[in-house]
Amino acid sequence: MDQLAHHYRAHIAELNRRVAEVLSREAFSGLVIHSGQPHRMFLDDINYPFKTNPHFKAWLPVLDNPNCWLVVNGRDKPQLIFYRPVDFWHKVSDVPEMFWTEHFDIKLLTKADKVAELLPTDIANWAYLGEHLDVAEVLGFTSRNPDAVMSYLHYHRSTKTEYELECMRRANHIAVQGHLAAKNAFYNGASEFEIQQHYLSAVGQGENEVPYGNIIALNQNAAILHYTALENQNPTRRLSFLIDAGANYFGYASDITRTYAFEKNRFDELIAAMNKAQLELIDMMRPGVRYPDLHLATHAKIAQMLLDFDLATGDIQGLVEQGITSAFFPHGLGHMLGLQVHDVGGFSHDERGTHIAAPAAHPFLRCTRVLAPNQVLTMEPGLYTIDTLLNELKQDDRSQQINWKTVDELRPFGGIRIEDNVIVHQDRNENMTREFGLT
Repeated sequence: MDQLAHHYRAHIAELNRRVAEVLSREAFSGLVIHSGQPHRMFLDDINYPFKTNPHFKAWLPVLDNPNCWLVVNGRDKPQLIFYRPVDFWHKVSDVPEMFWTEHFDIKLLTKADKVAELLPTDIANWAYLGEHLDVAEVLGFTSRNPDAVMSYLHYHRSTKTEYELECMRRANHIAVQGHLAAKNAFYNGASEFEIQQHYLSAVGQGENEVPYGNIIALNQNAAILHYTALENQNPTRRLSFLIDAGANYFGYASDITRTYAFEKNRFDELIAAMNKAQLELIDMMRPGVRYPDLHLATHAKIAQMLLDFDLATGDIQGLVEQGITSAFFPHGLGHMLGLQVHDVGGFSHDERGTHIAAPAAHPFLRCTRVLAPNQVLTMEPGLYTIDTLLNELKQDDRSQQINWKTVDELRPFGGIRIEDNVIVHQDRNENMTREFGLT
């Protein structure tokens, strides 16, 4: 924790520097950042799980306490208004006592609707950052999530501080333990639901604490890109297992995917080929490389796999240009990662928010940035047998290039995805996922 505390001091200094710069440009007195408020279920007295504002948790690891506020101006010591009500129905958050608290002037708030008493008096000169615009309006904020400020902060969030990188390494280390437990559960005959329980137990996080809903897919369910059904019953035959699952550390996410075959067979060989291709793509990452170019290189590798495994005929260029590879690999190569799983800034050309659109033929690509040091991205090529997409190939001449017999043989296995979390350094790439022992 000493190392994290050391990095945190520089992290806060960098956040203050960014705030001071954008405030100078936009002529605001400061930013008031709201952690958020609970959301009540319709016609009920139960709240949805609370998720804190990512702009709030960029400053400090308070993840489970609504009605908190940060008051920052880039010059003075940041102020934390910490919500601590008098309540005998629920657990009240303890006053924080961690390495980061020395960097904040902490004031306690006992009633959420009394926060105005602790906010700046010239509130019209401050900008509100948060979800609850109605609350901000009542409090007197005239600037709510101003575009220029948001674009600036989102763009610079893609460059991680050493503190953030260390948090993400720890998030990967935790998730790897879960992946190893899930893999073992799969080979020991567990159902999707049971595998999920093994994973959550190993990472020590509940399903509302992990950064996203885990994808735990056996057999053909692996062809459903965002499958989260978690069946209790085991399939008649155990063929394959795809797990896409991460973990949180101080609000920073990991996002890892692996695919396994239950037996040594052709599908297992296809997994090995995908693993090899994924590592080759990671080796291509370096500052100055356009992420869309890596995505296009992925399609060339997918085309080669289609040829090598007798799924299609033709040539690499033709398979890509005709959209045949897109039917087998329909999603983007990956995305930026950080405080959010699909972190902001993936399409930003500059701090003004100039948008870099994805290539027209690849609309689902989630990052179009030029790579730079201290960016963190996922790399997740895949190959699936998705009938709704493959049926489109049957409607024209492309059908003649598909070996439908091989497709039928692979369909029960669903699909393959291999995903690692990678830090781009000036002179190397750091594959956090592999360095913690997940092959």
